[in-house]
Formats: sequence, structure tokens, C-alpha cells
Amino acid sequence: MAAARPERLRQGGLAVLEICAVAALYYGSATLGLIQQLVGGQVTPLWPPTGIAVASLLLRGLRVWPGIALGAFLVNVPLGPSIPAVLAIVLGNTLAPVCSYALLRRTGFRTELDRLQDAMGLIFLGALTGMLISATVGSATLALSGALSAEEFWPTWSVWWTGDAMGVLVVTPVLLVLRFARWPKGAPPYRWAEGVLLVAATLCVGFLETSSTPLMFLGFPLLIWAAFRFQLAGAALCALSVSTFAIIAAARGSGAFAGHDLLTNMITLQAFNGSSSLTALLVAATVSQRNQTQKEIARACRLLAEMVTKANAGGHHPRLPDRGGEREADAGRPKGPT
Repeated sequence: MAAARPERLRQGGLAVLEICAVAALYYGSATLGLIQQLVGGQVTPLWPPTGIAVASLLLRGLRVWPGIALGAFLVNVPLGPSIPAVLAIVLGNTLAPVCSYALLRRTGFRTELDRLQDAMGLIFLGALTGMLISATVGSATLALSGALSAEEFWPTWSVWWTGDAMGVLVVTPVLLVLRFARWPKGAPPYRWAEGVLLVAATLCVGFLETSSTPLMFLGFPLLIWAAFRFQLAGAALCALSVSTFAIIAAARGSGAFAGHDLLTNMITLQAFNGSSSLTALLVAATVSQRNQTQKEIARACRLLAEMVTKANAGGHHPRLPDRGGEREADAGRPKGPT
């Protein structure tokens, strides 16, 4: 019993540190997300804290949910119209990632994102479905508190849902990749050159996205390139870059977002970012699954070759029966009843 108590204290201290770390990351990323706030001083088209929240739950388990609630409270206290409204928004912001986590766990989600079903689950369950809770609770709270008029409800709801969903689609895969990221050893120089070229091309396309020319579609070849050549690591980072530039263009009202109202811009942004994330994650998962299948086939072939080599070395050669020996044996057998 005496030895078990320090172990429990150590585990409790580690859990407290994890909760504080999640709260700090939530608060810090929220500060960055609020730079592009569009509605009511607290609704933004990209809300990174939701991506951090879902990734934290997937990597560390349900025990870190108090960190999500604490971070959401610290963010919304100076923004909310009243303490009851803040508490309601915090409740929605906490329940949404917890719901996403529960849905993903129920479908057997793997954090490696190396299967097609994992990518589909993160997109449709983790992002688009789970974030309905935070958008609905938050927008309804602002409307009931008088911070929003009836005409502003649906535009606010669309921005809120877009921001939370994009946080999961764009930020969560990057955090999951960072957990398994390793410095590539023995990579040939041409691979490094290809990576640098991809980064340069992504930056160039990003600047075109934020210009007055509507050229957002140029990001899709980059996403496919990154997914095919660098799998999830390249696809996640490229999707984050492309989506960030699109959000900047939407906030400025430039390019494809020029001359439209807020709701139309948010629908366009949601469609573009959703399509880009869907393309990047699905292609990366498909390529990873194909590579894994090829490795398994190669391993099975090696094992089969080793078995054949050992069988040949041991002299175990299958032989057909000798027909002449069978006739001699038949001749030696007694005829008739015994």
C-alpha cells in the first residue's frame, strides 16, 4: 500500500500537467484564431482549439476534458456577454470534441490515419457531425443573450460551424502526424529537393489565393502531389497551408470571396476547405494503405522463399511413387483370402 501511494501521486500529477498543457494550448491557439474573427468578436472561420481538443482526446484519452473546459472558459470570459452565457458556450465547446472523440472511438479510429475508414471518420464524424453541437449551443446562447439579432443567427451559426469543423479537419491531422514524426534518415537528396519544391509551390499558390484573381483551385494539384509523395505528413501540412490562405482571402473578401455576403463566403469557404481536406486525407490514406499492402505481400513472398530454400537445403523433396516398386510389392503379397 505504501509503495502504491507514490505511484498514484505520480499519475495524478501527470494527469494535472496534461490538463494544464491542454488548457494552455487551447488558449494560445484561440488567441491566434481570433485574429480572423468575423462575427460578434468571437466567431472565426478557423478555430484551431477544436483541432487541439480532438487531438488531445484521441492521444491522451477522456481524462483531459477538464483542460478543454478550462481553456474554453479562459478564452470566452473576456468575450462573452455574461457569465451564464459564457458557461453555456464553454459547455458546448467541451461537449463537441468529446462527442467527436466518442464517435471516432466507436468506429475503431486509429490515430495513424493510415486507413481510408479513419480519414472518412475524422471528416464526417469528428469534424462535420461533432461540431454541430458547439455551433448550435454557441449561436443560440448569443441569440438568447441579445448579442445577436434574429437575422444574424444563421450567418453566425455557419461561421461557427465552419470554424470548428475546419479546426478538426486542418489542425487535428497535423497534430497526429507530429506524434509519429521522425527525422528521415538516409533520404536521398532528390527527396529533399522535392520537399523544398513542394513548399515553394504551396507558398506561391497561397499568395495567388489571397490575390484578386480567383485561383483557389490551384491548390488541389499540390494536395495530390503531397499525398502521393509524402503521404499523411505532406498532405496534412499542405492542407493546413492551403486552408489558411483561403481563410485569409475570405476574411479580406478577395479573390473568389469578393462581392458576396458573409453567409455565401462561409459556404464557399466550407466547401473549398472541406474538399481540400477530403482530397488530402483520402488520397494520403489510400496511398498509405496501398503501401502497407505491398509491404505485406513482399513479406509473405520472402517468408515463402525462405521456406522453399530451407526445404531444398534439408533434402525434403516430394517424390511420386515408383510404379515398378508397387508391382514388386504386389507380387510379394499373398493371393486369395488370408
